[in-house]
Amino acid sequence: MNEEKDSVGIVSLQYYKIDEKIKFDSGVEFGPVTVAYETYGKLNETCDNVILVIHALTGDAHAAGYRTKEDKKPGWWDTLIGPGKAFDTNKYFVICTNILGGCSGTTGPSSINPETNKPYGISFPVFTIEDTVKVQKKLLDYLGIKSLYCVAGGSMGGMQAMQFVISYPDFVKSAIFIATTSRLSPQAIAFNAVGRNSIISDPNWNNGDYYNSDNKPDRGLSNARMIGHITYLCEEAMYNKFGRRLQNKNHYDFNFDVDFQVESYLQHQGQIFVDRFDANSYLYITKAVDYFDPAEKYGSLSNAFKDSVAKFLVISFDSDWLFPSYQSKEIVKSLMNLGKDVSYCEIKSPCGHDAFLLEYDVQSKIIKSFLNEHIIEVKDE
Repeated sequence: MNEEKDSVGIVSLQYYKIDEKIKFDSGVEFGPVTVAYETYGKLNETCDNVILVIHALTGDAHAAGYRTKEDKKPGWWDTLIGPGKAFDTNKYFVICTNILGGCSGTTGPSSINPETNKPYGISFPVFTIEDTVKVQKKLLDYLGIKSLYCVAGGSMGGMQAMQFVISYPDFVKSAIFIATTSRLSPQAIAFNAVGRNSIISDPNWNNGDYYNSDNKPDRGLSNARMIGHITYLCEEAMYNKFGRRLQNKNHYDFNFDVDFQVESYLQHQGQIFVDRFDANSYLYITKAVDYFDPAEKYGSLSNAFKDSVAKFLVISFDSDWLFPSYQSKEIVKSLMNLGKDVSYCEIKSPCGHDAFLLEYDVQSKIIKSFLNEHIIEVKDE
């Protein structure tokens, strides 16, 4: 464990059970739902220092700190959350949840259906980004949160942050959208479709009923992860990291084993992914991302944002070809047309879409400046 003073230290996963049914976009009423979440920092007396950070596609509630003293790796956004960091836990009370449909504590396809005492599998209802936000809002209500000082997220987390502003326009005071989009391009939908097809085509998927079997759809899920991981990088990142170097050899093998380092890397990413993620969750969450399109639902993106009172920060990365900068600029243009308070920054990076997890130095400076426009004080008890 890292003992640095800017770490939030040991954190614990907490749970809240929503007993009442929630009406999903599809019309289905679903419940109960258990939400897994972590918190960092201290809620101030006026309860106006709350920041909700939302994870990306395959993330979880563990955004910062360490679960145990033996942990070698902190939470996924630990570089930005902690004392003195961008999301300064000396000032802010930061919350992160595992989203609806996940497999890290929040109710999803792998959870037990109380009516059957078996995992939901694909009887779990298809949900949308808006549905994930409904669930998170119920958690905030339970915690007594009357408003959000900020909601922030990268990639799919940015979509949820966007939806929070749209669904609860008076509730959110500021919002940060990073490396995200208001709707997937046909190409991005296609990558998701191929990933889902890889899972469904695995004989061990068994129509989603594999939880009590020794044989899981690991190959399909691994291939889906490999496909997705290609989109998170960019040509420059892949060339700098791997080039055309061979993996532990000096010549081609002239067979279909792994020859290149990039092959070995993707294979490794796929293998470690199956140890922590559920194949059915991947199907549901990627479908929710595909469906996200507030401009379609509200007639235009400007209509979607028109009631918001928030100020906005939008960040993109020049090498992100999954959610390229022009998509962030479309969001900014819609907000500007409404006369909203919006700042935009495109960051130069060789890291591709993954830059929102890796380029923490420059992001930290931008986010700190944005959040510090209003001073938050936390009084000691």
